[in-house]
Amino acid sequence: MSWFKLVVAGLLEVGWAVGLPYTQGFTRPLPSALTAAAIVASMWMLASAARTIPIGTAYAVWVGIGATGAAVLGVVLFREPLTVARGVFLGLLVVAIVGLKLTAPTAR
Repeated sequence: MSWFKLVVAGLLEVGWAVGLPYTQGFTRPLPSALTAAAIVASMWMLASAARTIPIGTAYAVWVGIGATGAAVLGVVLFREPLTVARGVFLGLLVVAIVGLKLTAPTAR
């Protein structure tokens, strides 16, 4: 269950990272409220997952999911460039996330 919470926390991080441009500097109420809610929920889920997953692993996976998701959605939603090198390094990030999951201790 902790790994599920951690993945959800990472997806919520993607949500708030992508939501930031829509807030226009937190001047738009609805996007700002949704982004703030995603930030709080993401941190809460990370903290909950870190009860049983070592914090170094949990944080690295959380950041990795967030960074990968934000980069991919940046390409899709904001037309950010996707070079071959950028794609390779995003792929390596995904490999690192999977590797951390596979090598993490099962419980503390």
